[in-house]
Amino acid sequence: MISGTIVRLGVGSIFGRWRGVLLFLLPVVLVGLSVLVRFLAGEDFAAARNTLYGLGLVVVVPLVALLATSGLLAPEIDDGSISYLLAKPISRYTIIASKLVVSAACVVVFGAVPMLLAGVVLLPGDPSVAVGFAVGSVVAGWAYCALFALLSVMTKHAVVVGLIYLLIWEGLLGGLLDGIRWLSVTRWAGQIAGSIGDISLVSDLPTTYAVIATAVVIVAGTWLSGRRLRSFNLTGDE
Repeated sequence: MISGTIVRLGVGSIFGRWRGVLLFLLPVVLVGLSVLVRFLAGEDFAAARNTLYGLGLVVVVPLVALLATSGLLAPEIDDGSISYLLAKPISRYTIIASKLVVSAACVVVFGAVPMLLAGVVLLPGDPSVAVGFAVGSVVAGWAYCALFALLSVMTKHAVVVGLIYLLIWEGLLGGLLDGIRWLSVTRWAGQIAGSIGDISLVSDLPTTYAVIATAVVIVAGTWLSGRRLRSFNLTGDE
């Protein structure tokens, strides 16, 4: 299901463009701000919670997933080079899976690991919180990768649509309407992180539901992306 050649091409497409610079910048900002918060507030639980959840899980991790995933397929579709790849006798699901391996690895390196470091900096006396947010970052990041991969094969404006989704649905409405938690990747990840770190991040959301819903999004997004790519018109439609 995984092609080493496509994985190498995917790595080159991400780090050969401006997205690669932002992928390095986001974790630096997160860890840097965590150091600043620790210096100003000390080992304060509320400050750590707001930084890890409000900045890390709500902002940094989704942006890492968006940058990593949109940089894998959208540029090739835009310049037409995807046609050469699709003309090869390779399963469309192999293409999607290979691309997603790259974006999933980016989520771990540029999302989960910095969250773990930030958690250790903010709350060195309670490492379970750092581990919880790291696991939540992996879960949320992989779900977002599956969603953004689907957007990449559906529209040439995947980055714009993805940003609108993050700002409106996950950000604005997620903060205003309690019911959004049932359909929010960030809230699912927050519940998983909270259950591991033994802290309350999302109210009235069962952890079992959060795990199942996240798995459904990952599997469904990957499958639908491959299905969409199978019907992709080599002569030029989106």
